[in-house]
Amino acid sequence: MSGFKGKKVIITGGLGFIGSTLAMKIVDLGGRVVVVDSLIPEYGGNLFNVKGYEGRLKVNIADVRDAFGMSHLIRGEDFLFNLAGQTSHIDSMENPYTDLDINCRAQLFILEACRRFNPGIKVIYAGTRQVYGKPDMLPVREDHPIRPVDVNGIHKMAGEWYHRLYYQVYGIRTSSLRLTNTYGPRMRIKDARQTFLGVWIRMLMEGKPIEIWGDGLQIRDFNYVDDAVSAMLMAALSERADGKVYNLGSPEPVSLKALAEMMVRIFKGGEFRILPFPGKRKAIDIGDYYANFNKISADFHWTPQVGLKEGLSRTFDYYRRHIEHYL
Repeated sequence: MSGFKGKKVIITGGLGFIGSTLAMKIVDLGGRVVVVDSLIPEYGGNLFNVKGYEGRLKVNIADVRDAFGMSHLIRGEDFLFNLAGQTSHIDSMENPYTDLDINCRAQLFILEACRRFNPGIKVIYAGTRQVYGKPDMLPVREDHPIRPVDVNGIHKMAGEWYHRLYYQVYGIRTSSLRLTNTYGPRMRIKDARQTFLGVWIRMLMEGKPIEIWGDGLQIRDFNYVDDAVSAMLMAALSERADGKVYNLGSPEPVSLKALAEMMVRIFKGGEFRILPFPGKRKAIDIGDYYANFNKISADFHWTPQVGLKEGLSRTFDYYRRHIEHYL
């Protein structure tokens, strides 16, 4: 990771959950980091996420939909971690035009800025497992059919393809990581716009029951945030990643019921309830999902280092100390 020492790095969505964790890691590696975030309340940015690093990185409050602003910010940077986005699936269905602006139009603004003003920059795009939709087979490989079940998945698919196109046509070095359920300290817990796991943590800490929708047997995989950040750093430093798409995933997929039972044990208290799916959620549910991540393991020797039990323990410990900053 010495490749980041002295390098200029810009992170869109840099005050969010993954972006802030990434920013602090790169600062520790000697990078010169600018984080860009709109701090729009619904999207997860939080100044407390970089507490203790205020003097070691630069914060720019800006919106990625501002083409002029992004053109200025991207000049002279060595790496761009493009994490800004609208992540709520329900919000994307209720307000598809906002999702279009953030997850499509803004991506074109960013890539055009790179093409015109900094064609040598390396870009890592935060993709999503949502592009696959309901899996035909498990575990899901990168060559699985692309079949999103909601507006957010369609727009994230388009954002990824813009990045791939700009590599193929203009030689902009881009790579996309299709993230699975990422969790850990600094994630949004006030609602389910980022991840249902955050809401579950909040419920337990407030003495309320976890709500599992469906039969509880749906299978998912989870990555602790440090492992997701490690994958991004590896992809950024490797020429092998240029123009490629990678799944992230975990070797320990788990049913939602088993996950809730594990969380109650780790938290040492609480309960869960299995309830019917709300109508809006049922319509976009994908059933079981867990990824095959052999491709990124083969290219970079990446494999998750933090198991689910350990990651959840660390996460609960963080929110016990800092929950007032996340409600």
